[in-house]
Amino acid sequence: MKEYDFYIVPTPIGNLGDMTLRAIETLKSVDIIACEDMRVTQKLLNHFDIKTKCISYHKFNEKERINYFLGILNEGKKIALVSDAGTPLFCDPGAVIVEELRKNNFTVTSLAGANAVATFLSQIPRKGEDFVFAGFLPKTKTQIENLLKKYKTTDLVFYDSPNRILNTLEIVKEARPNSRCAIGRELTKIFEEIVIDDTEKVIEHFNNNILKGEIVGLVFRDENSADDIDLDEKISVLKSKNFKDKEISIILSELYGLNKNEVYKKCLM
Repeated sequence: MKEYDFYIVPTPIGNLGDMTLRAIETLKSVDIIACEDMRVTQKLLNHFDIKTKCISYHKFNEKERINYFLGILNEGKKIALVSDAGTPLFCDPGAVIVEELRKNNFTVTSLAGANAVATFLSQIPRKGEDFVFAGFLPKTKTQIENLLKKYKTTDLVFYDSPNRILNTLEIVKEARPNSRCAIGRELTKIFEEIVIDDTEKVIEHFNNNILKGEIVGLVFRDENSADDIDLDEKISVLKSKNFKDKEISIILSELYGLNKNEVYKKCLM
């Protein structure tokens, strides 16, 4: 098997049985494991009898660690990066060091493994394959409303916390009264729950149940498609005014909350 300098290693998002054999072998074989929270990672390592030394690597010391990691790699040693749960670089640290390693011609690879978004979406019946992953939603109501408007014709996937999700859903209901959504919590664990319904009914459900665990959510695209606003006519009018296809896609996506790529494809027809 080919060897690399730096390994991005997914870890279970709840169920330890999801740890892959390759992940265990990799963490045993490298010289250093860079981890978000050493206490969390050490529990995982103890469970799989992994003795490799850990060093903290989180959003507050990402840049400080660059020279340290480069020094280790220049000695011919190997490093693995893990987050507290799931695949690193998905709403977790890692982008800074990976960019620096590639600039310095070190080899980087990522192992296949647990990811909350993929685990969640594989249980959700959707009308299209495309979706937008927003990570953790912004804090203000206006920012969330802008996202809901921008991705009105695309499934919007996001992370949220138990203490925020009901407020988030209230904003969704207000901004898009007829919307449907899906909420997943405690994925891969004993109390895993996926709820798919009208946003108002999902709010009712969670108002009557104790919310715990990490949240993955999806606001379904509106049923109305680009065709429902007579998009062809609007494109034709803008083309008659000598607007270019890319300009038209930007204008109409902003005005009607449409997917820019969808509009652009229409322009090319």
